[in-house]
Amino acid sequence: MKAIWNDTVLAESNDTKVVEGNHYFPPESVHQEHLEASAHQTTCPWKGKASYYTIVVDGARNENAAWYYPQPKDAAAEIQDHVAFWNGVDVVE
Repeated sequence: MKAIWNDTVLAESNDTKVVEGNHYFPPESVHQEHLEASAHQTTCPWKGKASYYTIVVDGARNENAAWYYPQPKDAAAEIQDHVAFWNGVDVVE
């Protein structure tokens, strides 16, 4: 699987975890140079508190378009620190 935005590969892995239709990429497969920490957070009743990244590619910004669970609840332990994408990011095989 690949996550692509603005013709740039943000993450690539053969070992994503699929939860609720979202592919969560292992941390080592994510190109961190395109991610900027965001103060935005949301809470999922069963996964816990999600933290977000803003994607930055060649000066273009996609605010809060990637998220991860640094300390998920036990039911979501398998996706700890894995990164998922949305908001215009293409996730393709």
